[in-house]
Amino acid sequence: MGEELDPAARLLWGPPPTATRGPKAALSLEQIARAGIAIADADGLAAVSMQRVAGALDYTKMALYRYVPGKAELVALMAELAIGAPPEGGSPGWRAALTAWTHGLAEVFAAHPWLLEATLGPRVLGPAELGWMERAVAALDGTPLTGAERLDTVAVLAGHVRSLAQQTRAADGESPEARLAAAVGSLVEGHRERFPASAAAMASVRPEQRDAALDFGLERFLDGLAVLIDGR
Repeated sequence: MGEELDPAARLLWGPPPTATRGPKAALSLEQIARAGIAIADADGLAAVSMQRVAGALDYTKMALYRYVPGKAELVALMAELAIGAPPEGGSPGWRAALTAWTHGLAEVFAAHPWLLEATLGPRVLGPAELGWMERAVAALDGTPLTGAERLDTVAVLAGHVRSLAQQTRAADGESPEARLAAAVGSLVEGHRERFPASAAAMASVRPEQRDAALDFGLERFLDGLAVLIDGR
């Protein structure tokens, strides 16, 4: 006998489930996922439950189980729908493609901060999420980078986006650098003799220069990647 397919994998990759008992199915997995996304966007992932999603759809909790086995599978469906398809390639060239990819991923996490929790750890990935990886790896076609280096490129860029998204979330949607300046700026300035470099750097930052870390880190990484590619 073959290994049984993981319930999340069956929902993400298999055909839509067909109820074997009871009335004809009236809900779609997309409807269920969208209801969960609306709750998570408003109140966070912890607020999502089978009971609350069922109530938002005017169904009972037990009726919802006809479609989704439990919360883990529900979150997998929500993440897949919220992530959606990767951005279409714009300007030609690997650098432009990876820049668009990184900005697109940052927009996804900004729109749905709960994805930071939902996409942690080993789990089943859906076709849309794997499509993001495929788009970034394919952008490096024609370069001399090895397969491992292409995958590492995706990991570094995704990690950069996630790190900054976490900082933004911790700042409750405000400017992370403005929050940092408010929290430690006066301390650094008050102890300038101990932290002269930090005090001078913070004092020189203009408001329009704040929160540019996404592009700064992205451009510096791509600069290094270009050196590696050209050196081959």
